[in-house]
Amino acid sequence: MTYSSDDPTTRLVHLAADDILADRVDRFLATHFGTPSQPLSRSRIKALILDGQLSEDGRTLTDPSAPVKPGASYALILPPPVDAVPKAENIALDILFEDSHLIVLNKPAGLVVHPAPGSLTGTLVNALIAHCGPSLTGIGGVMRPGIVHRLDKDTSGTMVVAKTDAAHHGLTGMFAAHDIDRRYQALVWGTSVERDGTIDQPIGRASYDRKRQAITTKGRNAVTHWQLLRRFPPFGSHIECRLETGRTHQIRVHMAHINHGVIGDPLYGRAPRSGQMPDNLARTGLSQMRDFGRQALHAARLGFAHPITGEALHFETPLPDDMAGLLALMERTVSDRATGKTHPSG
Repeated sequence: MTYSSDDPTTRLVHLAADDILADRVDRFLATHFGTPSQPLSRSRIKALILDGQLSEDGRTLTDPSAPVKPGASYALILPPPVDAVPKAENIALDILFEDSHLIVLNKPAGLVVHPAPGSLTGTLVNALIAHCGPSLTGIGGVMRPGIVHRLDKDTSGTMVVAKTDAAHHGLTGMFAAHDIDRRYQALVWGTSVERDGTIDQPIGRASYDRKRQAITTKGRNAVTHWQLLRRFPPFGSHIECRLETGRTHQIRVHMAHINHGVIGDPLYGRAPRSGQMPDNLARTGLSQMRDFGRQALHAARLGFAHPITGEALHFETPLPDDMAGLLALMERTVSDRATGKTHPSG
């Protein structure tokens, strides 16, 4: 068994053919790859393996529990360190309300909430630090200052951010106690959804894909209430969802669970095949709906008691232009179908 760590971004180990190592690869590497100046915990190595940073004989290995193979060569890439504190960036904010304790804003689709691997700059947090000044950086954690809840990158809508420790503590408690009124509007596939209902199914990380969430008995309690706003037969519906809990991808997973995935959702939304639609729909609106560039999900309403003053606050934001355009397309396609009118796609 030989080692090499001349390159500070790589750890290498070469096993002899007669090495007998009945161990899983993440545990073995945690034992042998750490150095006094740069220790590597098993959880850190597991995360690197899941991110595709380990190779075995030149092939990427993404299973942390894979057995160590005698005679194999392993190379673990260590990503370069990043700044511990996010930097201020001049990014425009659509502010709905602000005082000395908190800020409420309308987040556009495409904006990541806080820095994370793959999105270390250009986030809402970078914009908030620029807007609020350095005082924000000490609230609620280094990489997520002021953040008490988040929206997915491609979900638009209303968010609240704390500007003081007292507001952060109060808002966090309200979210934990489900004392926040959060309502989303979504455009979903299918028209069989009932007029209203509740989905009470636990959500956790999918065992088959770490980027996905799934209904699983090992997950955390998750409850979504929905109300039908309008059907667009035969392909879609406009619904409002009220969150009782706030799990990752909750609405997207729950709606897919009842076969009404969110239009445009690349992970959970399943568009109908053209052959399942009448010819005039397959030629017109359906293709545009299938090509919608993000999940059609918008945080339309946020209501809560001000954590310091107790004042009742309610904020509503209209559908952004892209979702409003999609809704208009659905309305037009239904109308054209009713009258027998067809028109070219686009």
